[in-house]
Amino acid sequence: MSAAKSWAIRSAAAFVALAMSAGCGTGTDGGSGAGGATSTPGPGTGVSSAGSAEAATPKGPPGALPRPGEVKRIPRSDDGLPPVISSIPTKRKVVFLTIDDGWEQDPGFVSQVRSQRIPIAAFVMRDAVEARGAVDPTAQGGKFLGAGKWGYVRDLRDAGATIENHTLTHPSLPSLGYDQQKAEICGSSKLIRKHTGTQPALFRPPFGSYNSLTLKAAKACGLDALLLWTATVQPGGKIAYQVPDKKLRPGDVLLLHFRPNLSRDFRILVNKIKRRGFELGNLDAYLKAAIGTPAGDS
Repeated sequence: MSAAKSWAIRSAAAFVALAMSAGCGTGTDGGSGAGGATSTPGPGTGVSSAGSAEAATPKGPPGALPRPGEVKRIPRSDDGLPPVISSIPTKRKVVFLTIDDGWEQDPGFVSQVRSQRIPIAAFVMRDAVEARGAVDPTAQGGKFLGAGKWGYVRDLRDAGATIENHTLTHPSLPSLGYDQQKAEICGSSKLIRKHTGTQPALFRPPFGSYNSLTLKAAKACGLDALLLWTATVQPGGKIAYQVPDKKLRPGDVLLLHFRPNLSRDFRILVNKIKRRGFELGNLDAYLKAAIGTPAGDS
């Protein structure tokens, strides 16, 4: 599948999911997060045209969208391998939220994403979503470990999140051969499509570790880019920066994990980002502007 078709399918799926979920009720943290936003009634609520809830419901993908000419292009290699991206090339005060694994399936987190239309990309891993084997130490002690499994991932999708690839079992990929890496990556994409109906476009290698075989395997599995990060989010919503000045920068990609107290920490994080004058960007749209269509695709 070409990148152009991949982005088009994902955008259409996100639009339909948002339209279907706009009228859903919120969970434990709905309406108490950043900016005190609350959900609005969706279509079919019987509201008169004078105060149409449908007209008041935001349309299209969540988050800030790139302005014409805002995003610098990310060059593609001659060999056609997916680019490795850590931040988005923009000068606008916009940052991007991503979350990895899938262990702690907190319904309050989905509620915030849905009711406040917060753009987020979830890089899910099979063993975490299905709560297989030993739980990651950072996720132990949570109230919602594996509580919803793939149903929870579908809830995130319906709330507007994009669902991306983080392998099946979270191995250190450079220690594996090509066939093993391909099995991990393609197997994850196949499983995500089976359970959510969406095809991942992005890949995040476990631990941020990859080699040339990883790039070849990701290309073979139809992925458009490897996405790393510029800062991580720790318990309590604290941001651990990878730059000396310890500040958010335009285009930063923030990495969270599905950990205990997720909805509380997420609310703290979103409020902190907005207090610092940053917008939450729609990663899908910004990457489409930065990457475009690979050479040879139509």
